[in-house]
Amino acid sequence: MFLCKDLLPLNLICQSLTSYLSDLDRKVKYLNLKGSFVDEHTIRGVSASGKETVLTAENIVIATGGRPRYPTNVPGALEHGISSDDIFWLKESPGKTLVVGASYVALECAGFLTGIGLDTSIMVRSIPLRGFDQQMAHLVTDYMESYGTKFIWKCVPKKVEKLQTGGLRVTWMDLDTGREDGDTFDTMLWAIGRAPETKALGLEKIGVVVNRESGKVIVSANDATSVPHIYALGDASEDRPELTPTAIKAGKLLARRLFDKASELMNYDNVPTTVFTPLEYGCVGLSEEEAVRRHGEDNIEVFHAFYKPLEFTVAGRDSSQCYIKVVCLQDGDQRILGLHFTGPSAGEVTQGFALGIQCGATYSHLMATVGIHPTCAEEITKLHITKRSGLDATVTGC
Repeated sequence: MFLCKDLLPLNLICQSLTSYLSDLDRKVKYLNLKGSFVDEHTIRGVSASGKETVLTAENIVIATGGRPRYPTNVPGALEHGISSDDIFWLKESPGKTLVVGASYVALECAGFLTGIGLDTSIMVRSIPLRGFDQQMAHLVTDYMESYGTKFIWKCVPKKVEKLQTGGLRVTWMDLDTGREDGDTFDTMLWAIGRAPETKALGLEKIGVVVNRESGKVIVSANDATSVPHIYALGDASEDRPELTPTAIKAGKLLARRLFDKASELMNYDNVPTTVFTPLEYGCVGLSEEEAVRRHGEDNIEVFHAFYKPLEFTVAGRDSSQCYIKVVCLQDGDQRILGLHFTGPSAGEVTQGFALGIQCGATYSHLMATVGIHPTCAEEITKLHITKRSGLDATVTGC
């Protein structure tokens, strides 16, 4: 059984997290079936034993999520690799582990594996945390490297071979030089993205339009598919954040529109999120790169600071990657376009400020806010140095 030193077995923790199904509201009928469309109003479900059940409904919601992808061009990838779905169910420690990918899933898995004392490497093809602010992303990876996670940059796996000793020999290619290299690992974890679970649903025969490249369902602003009474939510839908809280919120709003005569649509702008790496990274709104792309470099102002959390000071920890930046429009009250924070409890900090940004907060509002001392969040209310100025952004004193 895979143990985290003095912690509970991870697979028992995972079991407790999934036990919510038995606690569903009594008005919800849970059917453990694999479903596919028969027609626009009919679903055929098949149980593990092969028993068929036919269900009909006026409205149908596709919320099948996604599963980890494996590369199809790397011999041995599927046979000898695992995914983030598998890691918590291992009966033994994964040992020396290679994580392939640079998504938040990849970095989070590598971070906690390093944290429990395992020799862990991450192989990155191009950039970390694609879609996130790249300055912040590299602060996260710099911190992880300084605390023991190894990074294999600009490389891609070529093959995975099982050795007689039980280990895995992984061969990879350096994209800059074209040279091949390799090493031996106990476990190889693929975290190169997720594919939507839509292929087996039979969507094409009922006229639901799917993006052929991504496999995701095309939806409108009200989450409806090309068939009006069929909806799609979460990871199965195109151009939606792949975040559980977002799908839950969208689902609640859809239920109210369908059954409570409500009209409110899900707002997919300014959705806050946090990457739970050893140094947490929380953000809401636009990255600096995206703000420049939309508004032009001359029309944005970036306020920033390097700060030292109190808990880092007491423990004598390096805080050189603890950083805050707020991206604003330059004119007027300087409406906040994005907030980015690396440091302790980044999720808690970001959640609070996300409300203000959703309500149209400006830099003037931020400066009118009294900080709570001593907290990390108060540093956001004291930002006054701009990137444009070139001044040292290191916080000194209280």
